[in-house]
Amino acid sequence: MQFLLAISRGIDAVTTVVGKVACWVTLLMVLIGVLNVVTRYVGRSLGVSLGGTQYIVLQTYAYDFVFLMGAAYVFRKDAHVRVDIIFSTLSHRSKAIVDIIGVLLFLIPFSIMGLYFGQRYVATSWRQGEINLNAAGIPVYPAKTLILIAFGLLIVQGISELIKNIAFLNGHSDSGSTHERVTTQTEAI
Repeated sequence: MQFLLAISRGIDAVTTVVGKVACWVTLLMVLIGVLNVVTRYVGRSLGVSLGGTQYIVLQTYAYDFVFLMGAAYVFRKDAHVRVDIIFSTLSHRSKAIVDIIGVLLFLIPFSIMGLYFGQRYVATSWRQGEINLNAAGIPVYPAKTLILIAFGLLIVQGISELIKNIAFLNGHSDSGSTHERVTTQTEAI
C-alpha cells in the first residue's frame, strides 16, 4: 500500500503544480481583459483600432486553461460542488465509500467518454491546423488539446483519490484522504 500511496502523492504533486499554474493564468486572464479595455478606449480616442478580437480570444483561451486544467486540482482539494444534504450526515468511512463509488461509477467512465469523443475533435483540429481567422490567425488546436489533457488529469487524480480512500478505509494513518484530514482535525478539537 505504501507504493500506491507514493504514486498517489506523485499524482497529487503534478495536479498541484498544474493547479497553481492555473491560478497564475487567472491573473493573466484578468490582465488581458484590462489590456483589451484600455487599448480599445485609447484607440477610440486616437481614432485607430488598438483593441481587438485577438484579446478576447486570448482571454477565452486563458479561461479555458483555468477551467480545464483546474478541474483535477479542485477535485484533489475536495473543493468541487457536492450536494451535502445526505453526504454531510454520513460518517467519515461512509463518505470515503461514497467517494470510491463515485470515482469508479461516474468520474472515470465520464472522463474515458470525454477522451474517446474528444480525441477525434482534437485530432481534426490539429490535422487542419485550425486557426481563428477573426483573431489574426491565433491557433485553436492547442486550446482544444486542453480537453484531452483535462480528462486525463481527472482520471489520474481519480485514481489518486481511490488509493487514498482505500488506504483510509484500511486504517493507514498517512493515507492523505480528505476524510482522514477531517477526522484528525475533529479529534484535535
